[in-house]
Order: sequence, then C-alpha cells, then structure tokens
Amino acid sequence: MSQKHPSTHRVAMAKRLADKWIGKHSSPEYRLTIYRGSSTANLPSLLRSFRDGKLRVASVEPIRDLGIQPGFDHVLLRSQDFDALTELEKAVQKFGCETSGVY
Repeated sequence: MSQKHPSTHRVAMAKRLADKWIGKHSSPEYRLTIYRGSSTANLPSLLRSFRDGKLRVASVEPIRDLGIQPGFDHVLLRSQDFDALTELEKAVQKFGCETSGVY
C-alpha cells in the first residue's frame, strides 16, 4: 500500500499564497487602554460622541475608525491611525486618566 504525502513544494506554494493574501487584506491596528477613574463613569459614551464628531477633545481631530470596547475598569480603543491615538492619549492623560500607552 502506498500512502500519499503532500509534497513540500505544494506546502511552500500555499504558504506563499497565504502570506500574499494576508499582506494585501490586512492592515496594522493600534490599541490604547484607558483605565477608568471615579470621574470618568460615562467614558465609552463620550468617546463614541468624539468618534462621531459630536464632541471635541482638546485639539484632537475625530478618529473615524475608532473601535471602543468597554470593560469593567477600563476602555480599550482600537484604530489604524497611530498618531491620532497618541494625540488622544495625551488629551485623556490631561483629564487625569491612566493609560497603557499606544501599542
């Protein structure tokens, strides 16, 4: 009985194809965690209003692709714009909130 084994050539081709597809269809995403203080009870709602352009935060332009994920004691923000998240982090720190830094 002969068993068929996948050729290493096919596996290498599949890996290269997958690498090209992922490179073409993905983009970097940066994250920022804001830890809630006692004065920031409604932070997720304020951040949604900021994203939608209804609220201004210091001199930071609204981040249209801002993803907001509230947690128990923090709010996780996601965006593809590193510079905008960094500016938002500085503004939020001026309000007295602790952050994780943009990563």
